[in-house]
Amino acid sequence: MSNYTKATNFATKDNLSSGNPLKIVKGTEINTEFDAISVAIATKADTSSPSFTGTPSLPTGTTGVTQTAGTNSTALATTAFVQAAIAALHPVGSIYINATNSTNPATLLGFGTWTAFGAGRVPVGFDSTNALFDAAEETGGSADAITVSHTHTATTTATDSGHTHTSVVASQTGVVQGGGLTGVTSGSTGTGTANITASTTVASAGSSGTNANYQPYITVYMWKRTA
Repeated sequence: MSNYTKATNFATKDNLSSGNPLKIVKGTEINTEFDAISVAIATKADTSSPSFTGTPSLPTGTTGVTQTAGTNSTALATTAFVQAAIAALHPVGSIYINATNSTNPATLLGFGTWTAFGAGRVPVGFDSTNALFDAAEETGGSADAITVSHTHTATTTATDSGHTHTSVVASQTGVVQGGGLTGVTSGSTGTGTANITASTTVASAGSSGTNANYQPYITVYMWKRTA
């Protein structure tokens, strides 16, 4: 694509004196000008439905026609069209997540009103069959574990360090007098002690439930578009 540059300044010929050969307008000069104009016109884009080649660039501040949302064609997109397309991807109620940047999406994206969302909570999918998850933005759960109904076992161990049993031994001594036995009965009694020890152990009650309900997680910045 080329621009037209005039090769002959015809106006200057008017100031030349009569008889000066340069005052004459030559046919070659006219041909040169028309040829240059022809080339310039042939290499310019039309103002109506132009077809560009190469790598065209528009001047800064160029204003174009904003296309209708959803347009799928080779028509040029204006910044307004691009902004509207991005906004359509983030309607009111959308959640924006960023792993490292805490800047409000209104600044990052250039549209909408956004508020911080879900601090310390993990999103869960909607489930119409579960009363815990059958409405938008329901909350629940606890960071601290709740002890459920349970039992403990106890084990008793008895040990015997050993013991003895004793018996009574009786003896009789005497003399026979007149056909009878006269004497004294005597004996001894032994005693023993049974050493039995019993101990009972109750199974451990478990560890603290504080912060025991968390699933594996990763912290991100979350925002909700409210307007």
